Amino acid sequence: MPRRKSGRPVNGWLTLDKPLGMTSTHAVNVVKRLFQARKAGHAGTLDPLATGVLPIAFGEATKTMNFAVDGDKAYRFHVRWGAETATDDSDGEVVETSELMPTLPEIEAAMVGFVGEISQVPPKFSAIKVDGQRAYDLARDGAPVALAARTVVVHDLKIIDMPDERTTAFEARCGKGTYVRAIARDLGRTLGCLGHIVQLRRTRVGPFTEDDAITLERLEAEHAAQVPCDGETIHADPGAAAHPDGQTRADTPSACDRFLAPVAAALHGLDEVVVASNDAGRIRRGQAVVLRGRDAPISHGQAYATTKGQLVALGEVDGGTFIPTRVFNL
Repeated sequence: MPRRKSGRPVNGWLTLDKPLGMTSTHAVNVVKRLFQARKAGHAGTLDPLATGVLPIAFGEATKTMNFAVDGDKAYRFHVRWGAETATDDSDGEVVETSELMPTLPEIEAAMVGFVGEISQVPPKFSAIKVDGQRAYDLARDGAPVALAARTVVVHDLKIIDMPDERTTAFEARCGKGTYVRAIARDLGRTLGCLGHIVQLRRTRVGPFTEDDAITLERLEAEHAAQVPCDGETIHADPGAAAHPDGQTRADTPSACDRFLAPVAAALHGLDEVVVASNDAGRIRRGQAVVLRGRDAPISHGQAYATTKGQLVALGEVDGGTFIPTRVFNL
């Protein structure tokens, strides 16, 4: 018999406020344990130095992760002038210094070249793969890392504070694949003073914002309140049962579940196609259905189908027909 998967069948999105000093992978593992979830993954890596929005997908929501990863992102960050580091942030070794300090007008003038479509070489310490290996693994081993420049989009870049002559705070809104550390590095080189990031916070990933973000401390407190130290399980549903060994049943709700957004939360940019129950059944079997009624979409392209408020599938609308490409088991 096939081995039964451990954990609860949790489905949905959590907007985590990732703490300082923790890798994104570690954060996902901690949250997955708190939810006792079978499957989880994150949309968009944050460095240990960075804090802020880390969207975590559970279960069927992992099928929508690419929509979150491809979404625009927003950041607040502080750049320290006068030094460049191996990692382009304060975690790395200083590799070059400068005595020059830029003035506010000089920074504003240089920023013009960092908005719109720009060419950017990713940091050597990044998750980009080189011959099947992560660039940061090669860099840590002292191997030469040569990453090609690529075109990225910076929608907006502005100064929000300059607390001293050596430090400038910025806000940026950018597209997929943009490295804020590289913006700091290249802006420092353009100004001739060098620079690296000393604080970095992500405030938005697609539809997920810091206003909705939940701290790890909050989740741990909710979990601790649900499961007392004596090991007895207190259920979010008073009628739910527990196994004889005191462990929560796989279908028992968690106190943390109330922080979850629906699986469709990552699909905010797509058209929604509402179908009848019988058509939903056909779609779940991989069959295309003709869209009828006055509200049937006339556009073409990606869309998602729902029935009675429940997500059914991702697909394509073509010639008045919905063609499923990814079915959800909800």
